[in-house]
Order: sequence, then structure tokens, then C-alpha cells
Amino acid sequence: MKRIFTLMALILMVSASTLNAQRYLEEVFDNVSVESDTPYGSNTTVLFVPVTGEFVNQPLLMDVYQPEGDTEEARPLLLYFHTGNFIPTPDNGSPSGSKTDSTAVEICERFARMGYVVASCDYRLGWNPIAETQDERVNTLINAAYRGVQDARTAVRWFRKNAAEDGNTYNIDPDKIAMFGQGTGGYITLAAATLDEYEEVLLPKFFTTVEIEGQPTAVPMVIEAINGDIYGTSVGVSPLSGDTLCYPNHVGYSSDFSFQMNMGGAIGDISWLDQGDMPMVSFQAPTDPFAPYTTGVLTVPVLLLPVVEVSGASDVHTNVTEFNNNQLFVDAMFDDVWTTRANTINDGREGLFPVNRPEGSEADSSPWDYWADTNLNHTAGLATNPDMSVEKAHAFIDTIQ
Repeated sequence: MKRIFTLMALILMVSASTLNAQRYLEEVFDNVSVESDTPYGSNTTVLFVPVTGEFVNQPLLMDVYQPEGDTEEARPLLLYFHTGNFIPTPDNGSPSGSKTDSTAVEICERFARMGYVVASCDYRLGWNPIAETQDERVNTLINAAYRGVQDARTAVRWFRKNAAEDGNTYNIDPDKIAMFGQGTGGYITLAAATLDEYEEVLLPKFFTTVEIEGQPTAVPMVIEAINGDIYGTSVGVSPLSGDTLCYPNHVGYSSDFSFQMNMGGAIGDISWLDQGDMPMVSFQAPTDPFAPYTTGVLTVPVLLLPVVEVSGASDVHTNVTEFNNNQLFVDAMFDDVWTTRANTINDGREGLFPVNRPEGSEADSSPWDYWADTNLNHTAGLATNPDMSVEKAHAFIDTIQ
């Protein structure tokens, strides 16, 4: 009997060793628990100004995914940010746009089964994509993106505060935090990874002209005293209405994270990317009709109105490579089939995976996206993803994972 127990103990030890060896690389857990609508902060939204005439404080919510039966006490944390064009669905004309999108849930569950803690975060929405002037479209969009960056960094600080003060509810390693953005969420995560100081927002394209004492004057579209700092840790107040535009959350904790990944995102300005920035991975269709793959003008989906110049995955990873920011991937010399495939089509730009679409499907810039046919924007979604299916989306998510 003693020999049997010894053998069983040995088997359990080997099983545990195998589990740890594969963890974070493969799905090693069968089930995932989900804690829905957990607040990670609160801040001011502009969404209800047309109705209320004032800015309203909004809770910032997340769904937290964890592997069931896990005993690890220091797990890497992945913060996921959904797509949606900074407009609530279904008003955005897209079948996607929330933290519970089919693609978001699928990816979060997969990474949780690999052993990560994953939080699918919402963030503040609201801008005017149909404004009569391009200047107003740029103004409202850069403000939306700025709020999104503040919220993403707020989520990082919430988890660090929880780990330090509240018993580390989710057993995370506060030194191993990553961001993963889809579409609009990709814009947020790229900006959060690269926007180091407020002065980087003070670019000519982010200035507007207003009348001050009868004189046309160029003023920034984002003003720190009004919008709060780039981390969301200072008060921002409108001098016109007296409304608070930014409430500080979890001040005193670091907003830093270690890795950025996106699919279909772009960076607000390529100058934000510096040597020494964190490692990055990007998936984008070179024929994306809305977000440029290189550098060009972002357009509003459906209406195709021009907004502002941004830089997509191609130019992002040209700079990443020149700065050697992804050198740790090069040094690792991965030889798996996915890395090998990426490196045969990315012209030596480590971390870039061009998602080439076949002739006739050039507009299909989100082949990983899927939804139920009862979705209110089902028909609109099929305009760019006509062969949408669970099987197709999962095939692309397989590669991304």
C-alpha cells in the first residue's frame, strides 16, 4: 500500500510539473470563473451631456476571468479593452462595442484557461464622428482617446492597490501586467504604452482655433487643467461650466505595465513611440479601410469622414524594430509555426503579424470578430465581414493566442 501511495504522489508531482511547464503557453485549465461588473474606478462621461446638460460621473466596470482550481498566488494580469469606435453599441452601427462582445469573451476565457487573470474592461465613450467640420471630429476624438488612456491606467492602479491594501483578491503579480486592445481598444493600449508626458499631446494636429478677445488663437484640444493628467490622477475642471471632467482614482500607485498587444489598432502619433518602450505585438490587415496600416488619415466607419492622421501596425513596428524594443523576442529565437509565418511576411519587423486578406475581402479588417445573427447591427457587420462565422473567428483567434 505504501508503494501505491508513493507512486500516486510521484504521478501528482509529475502532473504538477507538466502543468507548470505548459502554463501560460497552452490551455491547462478546463473551466473559468467570471466575476461580472466589478468597479475599478469612476470618472466623468460626456455621453449624457445632450440630455442632462452636464457631465455625469460613471462607474468604470470590468469582468474578471480566472482559471478555476488554480492555486498559484502570483499570476500575470491581462487587461483587455474592447472595440467599438468610442460609441455605445448599437448606436455605433457595429455589432461589437462592449466588454461582453463574443470575441472579447472568447479571448478572455482562452487566456484564463492558460493560467492568466484577465479583466475585460469598459471605458468612457463619447465623441462626435458626424460633426460638420474635421476640426471638431479631431477635437472630440482625441478627448475620447485621452479619457480611454486615463481609464486603462486607472485599471492598472486599481489592481496594484488591491494587491497592496485589499489582500490581493485575484492573486496577481503586480509586476506582470499587460494590455491587450481590439480595434478602438488597440488605440487605447498603444497610447497607454507610449504616451509618457502631457507635452506629447501638444502637436499641431491636436490644436484648434478659437476667438479670444476678438483674436483667433490656437489652443490645445486637450488641456491638463481641464481634462486631468494623462494618468487620470489629477482633478480636471471645465472653466466654463465648473463641471469636473476628471476625478482622480487610486493616486499613489504606479500606472506602468510591461507589454502591449493589439489587433486592428493604431497609434495617435508615431512620435509617441520611443526607444526603450515596452515590447509590442500587433495584428492588422494591411488593407484595413478605416485604420491605416502605415501612416494616413483615420476615417469614420460607414460614413468614411476623414478625422486625423494616425500610424498603423506597419509603421509602429518599423520604429519598434529600429529602437530594438522587441529584441527580447529576437533573442528568444522562437521557431514555432506562427512566429515563423509572421516573420516570412513582416519584413523583419519583430512582433508584427500582417493579417493578409484574400482578393475580394480587402475590407474584412476584423476577421476575428463574430456575433449572433440576432444582433441589431448584424447586417451592417456583414458589409465588411460577409462570411462571418464562429469557426472563422476562432481560427484567427487560434493564431492570435
